[in-house]
Amino acid sequence: MSRAAVLESTDEAVAGIEDGSTVLVGGFGLAGMPFDLIDALIRQGAKDLTIVSNNAGNGDVGLAALLAAGRVRKVVCSFPRQVDSYVFDALYREGRIELEVVPQGNLAERMRAAGAGIGAFYCPTAVGTPLAEGKEVRTIDGRDYLLEYPIKGDYALISAYRSDPMGNLVYRKTARNFGPVMATAATTTVVQVDEVVPLGALDPEAVVTPSIYVDRVVPVETRHYTVQGAR
Repeated sequence: MSRAAVLESTDEAVAGIEDGSTVLVGGFGLAGMPFDLIDALIRQGAKDLTIVSNNAGNGDVGLAALLAAGRVRKVVCSFPRQVDSYVFDALYREGRIELEVVPQGNLAERMRAAGAGIGAFYCPTAVGTPLAEGKEVRTIDGRDYLLEYPIKGDYALISAYRSDPMGNLVYRKTARNFGPVMATAATTTVVQVDEVVPLGALDPEAVVTPSIYVDRVVPVETRHYTVQGAR
């Protein structure tokens, strides 16, 4: 029997997220961002959050809207600035938000390590750069590596294409991005999906995230956004 609960509203899905939580937020830019769950989190009111995501928000929707609401204390991401990251940029320049930059591969691997129960790992990325400051360096086979620790979330908010009633997930093309690894790295994984299909409707060979990693599922209407300022 799956532990996943299929819920009727996004407000119910984000209930209980505490102040000060570390929240993993899926998405690569706007692709795969759980817009409806983020909007519900804004309504829910949790503050002093640490957000782990690939980007630091786009335009004034999704993650950027959460930042603009003043709910985020710190962002851990790979790409804090892009053409439409004006919300984060303003907050950072004013000293109202903290930033930890993590190279993209390291970001994914640190969350994968959390999901796999790996205590730490060595990686050559960022050796000799400011991102290496304060980290243990070890030489292995003549090459320097940095000791990296897992990134674990109290919650993960991700978007998937379809779920069955047990919480097995399939994704749509590049909207998959960080969703699968974040689902494994969080204590509680909350997923918005385009639809919940009957049990047996998903090809088991196509399931990317098995239900064991999923706690809450909520179907939402698909939303599409364009990137402001993009050509």
